[in-house]
Amino acid sequence: MNGTPITELSARAREVFRVVVESYLGTGAPVGSRTISKLASLNLSPASIRNVMQDLEEAGLLAAPHTSAGRMPTESGLRLFVDGMMQAALPSAEEQAAIEGRARGGGTIEEALVATSMALSGLSACAGIVLVPRREPVLRQFSFVPLNAMQAIAVLVGTDGTVENRVVDLPPGMPPSALVEAGNYMSTRLTGLNLSQARGRMDEEIGRGRAALDLAAADLVARGLAVWSEDGAARPVLIVRGAANLIDATASADLERVRQLLDEIEGKEEIARLLDMARGAQGMKIFIGSENKLFSLSGSSVIAAPYRGGDGQVVGVVGVIGPTRLNYARVVPMVDFTAQALTRLMA
Repeated sequence: MNGTPITELSARAREVFRVVVESYLGTGAPVGSRTISKLASLNLSPASIRNVMQDLEEAGLLAAPHTSAGRMPTESGLRLFVDGMMQAALPSAEEQAAIEGRARGGGTIEEALVATSMALSGLSACAGIVLVPRREPVLRQFSFVPLNAMQAIAVLVGTDGTVENRVVDLPPGMPPSALVEAGNYMSTRLTGLNLSQARGRMDEEIGRGRAALDLAAADLVARGLAVWSEDGAARPVLIVRGAANLIDATASADLERVRQLLDEIEGKEEIARLLDMARGAQGMKIFIGSENKLFSLSGSSVIAAPYRGGDGQVVGVVGVIGPTRLNYARVVPMVDFTAQALTRLMA
């Protein structure tokens, strides 16, 4: 980025630059001087506009693709526009209701996050992304419900009110009474602990012979804690929904860029690290193209905002991934509103 401040541009240059950027973001096509001259508000001849566009190109804010006589904003130009010229449009009442409805649609916290990312993806026409809170559930109640002679459902109720189910394999001959005993033991002795702490206490009490359980129930407790812990460790910290939105009407002209972007999204760990940078932010973070090495090849943008838990601490990040040709004025406040909705959900 060349660092050209908006204050160094003349009023005429700012207006021409704004028209070029807004037209490009709307159509994806380079903008020519003849198109700009048709706007009555400018009162400039095509020749004057060409001179201004040439100056903007020399400043590193516009570029002329070799296949077109028109101009399009560079990544530096987009950054200047987003930071200094963009007039954000708040989400409509319908869009706000759609996001809030998905966030509060019931189910577990993770289900709400998935639903919210899908809503954000659909409204923004981008891929919706959510960085899931990195925390283990804290036990409030645990029970086992028999399915058949070989399997049971382990039901975990967290202190935050979440309820999640997992299927646990049973050893041959497990009596129904062991399921009741194991559930009662866990709800009594392990309440208030997360899964790692619960496994540590369980191992300690069994090792010292202090666990008031028969062998069958003790084995079932160990199985239940193991399946929950292993599942939590394998659970992706990043949820991505709506990647198909990235293959838009202009994708056929730039299939390699789209392929590269989809490959980058597939590598969730790298995107999760990128979103981690937004955890410490007080508000919105916008990454445009090669400003971040991850998207230097695909030329994509990420708009992300942190959301907070009931204690006011940042617990995750929500946002979108899309081409640099985004309707930033619409999508930026939409992401911000979604972060606020998730913060209210977590409260």
